[in-house]
Amino acid sequence: MNESAASTRPVSQTVRERRPDPVLAQHVTCVWVQEVSVESAPFVHRRAPNGSAEIVCALGSMPRVLGPQTGPLVDHLGPGTTIVGVRLRPGAAPPVLQIPACETADLDLSADDLWGSSAVALGEALAGAASPDDAAALLERAVADRLADGPDLDAIAAEAAKRLLPIGAKGIHSLASSLYMSERQLRRRFEASIGLPPKTLQRILRFQRFIALAWTLDKPSKHLARLAADAGYADQAHLTREAKELEGRSPRTLLRESERRCGCGHDHAASYRPLLAGAGIQAPLR
Repeated sequence: MNESAASTRPVSQTVRERRPDPVLAQHVTCVWVQEVSVESAPFVHRRAPNGSAEIVCALGSMPRVLGPQTGPLVDHLGPGTTIVGVRLRPGAAPPVLQIPACETADLDLSADDLWGSSAVALGEALAGAASPDDAAALLERAVADRLADGPDLDAIAAEAAKRLLPIGAKGIHSLASSLYMSERQLRRRFEASIGLPPKTLQRILRFQRFIALAWTLDKPSKHLARLAADAGYADQAHLTREAKELEGRSPRTLLRESERRCGCGHDHAASYRPLLAGAGIQAPLR
C-alpha cells in the first residue's frame, strides 16, 4: 500500500493494564500491553511524564529503560507494533535498575547498555513469547529477578512520594517536616531514589490526576474548568500552562484526541485508580 493510501487509514490501537503480581506491589504500579493493529495507520503516541521509570519492549526489538521524565515522550509506532511494559513505582528504580534513579532521569536507554547480554536474552525471550500477555508476564518476572539482587527500597522516599499523591496534599516544606528532615535532605533522597525533585514529582502527579479524572467522563474536553479544580489547579489557565510544559499540548487538544482514539480496548484502571485517592470518584473508569 502506498504512503497516501496508508495516511487515509484510521488509527487502531489498544492499551490494557493490569496490576502486578502481589509480591511486586511495593515496586510496580502496573504491567501493560499496547498493540497497534496491522491495518492501522502509523500511530504517533505522545506520553506525558508519570513520575516513574519504566522497562518497555517493542516485541522483536531490544528492551529499553525509560528513566523518569519531565516532559513528553513521542513514539512513532508502525502498523503491527506490540509493546509490553512494566511501570515502576516512584522510588523503585534503584532496586530494579541497580543504579541511582538520577542517572536515568529524562533518558531513554537501550537495556543492553545497562545489563549487557542478559538484556539481549530477555529481548529474545519476549520476541518468542506465545502472546503479548505472555511477553508482559515474562518482563514482569525479569523485574522480580532483578529485585533479588538489587539494593533495598528507600522506604522514606517511597512514603514521601505517596504523601504527594492525594488531592489536597500538603506542600514540600510540610512534607519534609512530617518526615523529620530538612527540605535539602528530602530533595537528596528523592533525586537518588526517584530521580526527580519533590516539587517536580508533585506537579507530574497532579497532571496525571487530571488525566485520570478525565478518564471518568464521557466528554472530558467539555469540562476543563471542573477538571482543573478537581485535580488541584488554581484555575484552568494554570492547568493549560502545566499541560503545555508536561505534555506538549493544550489540555483541550489532549482530551479531544483521547475522545477520538481511546475507549473500547483501552484499560488504564491499574494506574489511574491510585491517582484518584481522596477525589470521591464512584464512577467506573471508562
